[in-house]
Amino acid sequence: MQRIGIIGGGAWGAALALVAARAGRTVALWARDPAAARAIAERGESAYLPGVRMERPVAASTDLAATVGASDALLLAVPAQPLATVLAAVAERDVRPRPLVLCAKGIEAGTGSLLSEVVARALPGWPIAVLSGPTFAAEVARGLPTAVTLACADPELGARLAAAIGSAAFRPYLATDLIGAEVGGAVKNVLAIAAGIAEGRRLGANARAALVTRGLAEIVRLAVALGGRPETLAGLAGVGDVMLTCSSVQSRNFAFGLAVGEGRSPAEALALSRGVVEGVATASAVAALARRQDVEMPIAAAVDGILNRAVGVDAAIRALLERPLRAEPT
Repeated sequence: MQRIGIIGGGAWGAALALVAARAGRTVALWARDPAAARAIAERGESAYLPGVRMERPVAASTDLAATVGASDALLLAVPAQPLATVLAAVAERDVRPRPLVLCAKGIEAGTGSLLSEVVARALPGWPIAVLSGPTFAAEVARGLPTAVTLACADPELGARLAAAIGSAAFRPYLATDLIGAEVGGAVKNVLAIAAGIAEGRRLGANARAALVTRGLAEIVRLAVALGGRPETLAGLAGVGDVMLTCSSVQSRNFAFGLAVGEGRSPAEALALSRGVVEGVATASAVAALARRQDVEMPIAAAVDGILNRAVGVDAAIRALLERPLRAEPT
């Protein structure tokens, strides 16, 4: 685990390169954009992380085969929707299995597949782990204290991966529940959009707290239906990530929802975004997956309605408030 490859040259990929370099690893990074690769390789800078410099060299390039071939383990920081295309390119260039750590959060639109399922289709036999939890890339890049969940079905491999990237400022907590970690990371983006909409509509702190709590219940229901464990969502990959992204405009999903709540159309809000808003594509995928699993997820369905079904914000809020009363914790 001395050589770590980073697939993805955006903010999260660059931050993870810093994490691995600070842990004393040799780091190779693949970026699709030649300018992004040159900036990291030649100047130790990323346009996505202004003011942050690489303290140690990172071999960045647009040569995917070189990055994969030079690595003992790969951290996949590619957004959820283009992930299958990138994995297909990996399969064409290198067939020797090595550990893959999923660092993106989402569900594949169209198929409704978890990202571990996308990897299993493209690269069968490659060991998979999931890194999730409350992580703003800019704070990770600056070396601020961060704790994450690292889920791997093989505890020994999980421990080796944690040792490869862990440090005093970046603390991986081990788990074996990939499904719970994935569902928490994906659905919290949809919930963050809902929280942003509530903030934009000036519904108040009470409403946001209720929304986040009931949204977390939806996340748990879906995870359990898919085979995950509820205790996973009580940790960093669930409560921790929800706390972070549902309360700050640093979250692209929350900022997007805020713009929609203030009256902008989803298209206008996307145009204002400073990066990929994973929750937009995930909303429809989550709503469809919930229907197939017969899981009740009214908040996720409301976000899907606003973004993809021309449901007005006020109508969606009214429908949620008029739902029948029920008991907790269901």
